Amino acid sequence: MEKSLFTCPICAAPLERGERAYACPNGHAYDKAREGYVHLLPANKKHSKAPGDDKGMAEARRRFLSGGYYGHLLAALCALGAEYAPPGEAVLDSGCGEGYYTAGLWEALGRPPLAGIDLSKPSVRLAARRVPEGEFAVASAYHLPLADASVGLVLNCFSPLALDEFRRVLRPGGRMIYVVPGAEHLYQMKAVLYAEPYKNPVQQIAYDGFAAIGEREVTGRVTVPHEQLKALFAMTPYYWKTPRGGAERLAALSRLETDISFRFLVFEKL
Repeated sequence: MEKSLFTCPICAAPLERGERAYACPNGHAYDKAREGYVHLLPANKKHSKAPGDDKGMAEARRRFLSGGYYGHLLAALCALGAEYAPPGEAVLDSGCGEGYYTAGLWEALGRPPLAGIDLSKPSVRLAARRVPEGEFAVASAYHLPLADASVGLVLNCFSPLALDEFRRVLRPGGRMIYVVPGAEHLYQMKAVLYAEPYKNPVQQIAYDGFAAIGEREVTGRVTVPHEQLKALFAMTPYYWKTPRGGAERLAALSRLETDISFRFLVFEKL
């Protein structure tokens, strides 16, 4: 058995990982899937039968990101990680999705101890395949299965901001990289979807227990072919709230040229 970054979601005791299962000293055990990930989301913490992205959405995200359209974001994230991440310390990717950013950052940081969590089992399955050396779990950001002060860096990329839990699992002086859409992100796509497109709000935010130590914005322009438009659309929150007419207009395009814009906010735990 090998010591795990994860803790038991029932009793919070340390977990050890074996070839086929994770186990804690109090007798709780969790089977490892064939891909290596583990399910650490208790039934009473699930808000639906299959929370998070379904298999189709996870595959769509994998196809789109593997096409390099958000390579600007990944390159900037890796550079920022090299600048701000505590060397060699454990990294948590909260809301890791299918692991595109997780894998890139992990390589850029010299392959440190790595944990990734997401509500979506299909996404976690893909992430575990990308980085077999990391640890991945189906789990909630609001009930992280990690010990207090156990990681040096938290990555939160377009995912729910569970500040209380991030404060808890980060050691003092640990860093958090929070990635949000910039003002112009996908503006041209929104112009197709909606009669009155809007820019994303840009706010200067302060969080209790954290000091802001860095900020960067990366912008670019991408041309997305017809066969990738559905995948891009499925990755966004607009997928859930766009009227049918807007979705049909997008699906009818042969390609879409749109701005992309990402804001990177870096915080240090006090």
